[in-house]
Amino acid sequence: MPNTMIVMPTYNEADNLPLIIEAIFDLQIDGLQVLIVDDNSPDGTGEIADRLAAQYEGQIFVLHREGKAGLGPAYIAGFKKAITLGADYIMQMDADFSHQPKYIPQLIAEIESGYDMVIASRFAKGGGVDESWGVYRKLLSWFANRVYVPSILGLPIRDATGGFRIWRRNTLIGLDLDRVRANGYVFQVELTYIAYRLGFKIEEIPIYFPDRTRGESKMDIRIQREAALRVLQMRWRHRHLTPQQRRTEAYHAMQ
Repeated sequence: MPNTMIVMPTYNEADNLPLIIEAIFDLQIDGLQVLIVDDNSPDGTGEIADRLAAQYEGQIFVLHREGKAGLGPAYIAGFKKAITLGADYIMQMDADFSHQPKYIPQLIAEIESGYDMVIASRFAKGGGVDESWGVYRKLLSWFANRVYVPSILGLPIRDATGGFRIWRRNTLIGLDLDRVRANGYVFQVELTYIAYRLGFKIEEIPIYFPDRTRGESKMDIRIQREAALRVLQMRWRHRHLTPQQRRTEAYHAMQ
């Protein structure tokens, strides 16, 4: 049976981490593992992760990084570690409950049906965001995903910025993770664009996206402005990619 590893970057998630881990394993999914990637959180999240790894021996792994270097590098490090650990399917998921564990079985079922990557989408038909979002935030997120990113990159994806998704092992290898340059939240767009240019099969499932209830969001206006500029850069960088430029397991093994 294929095994699924959830890559979960953390920074100051001491309150959320034990609760999200409990909720994940309450699903009782065979072959499900979690890789926590902690960026030296000052609130002790890394130590909590180590205790959870001891409690769930063989089901939880921890990757400690020296400092907060951005979401993109944390995920890249986590993806590479998950591949090394032999994961068949690799999931991205936040620790703050905005990505609800109840959708994990559906994501696994969709990837098993033959897709290369599946996005848990806020903007697919039937999806939605927290009712408490203000008009500006809703409009900005809708504009980025339904207008700006599709117009610049030609992506037929409704939620290219969404960070709750699952990949086949060979899809992530095929992307060549060293191609990825984005650091912040636009990292999700770059991954999606590379996968699209390389001809991988992408699916979206609708989800409801609630706001976090504990801790603070890492998103701010500076990150949003930077993301808009990065989208233009990634079009220039990856526009010539074709399916013939996918990497292979053999290539990965040589790196």
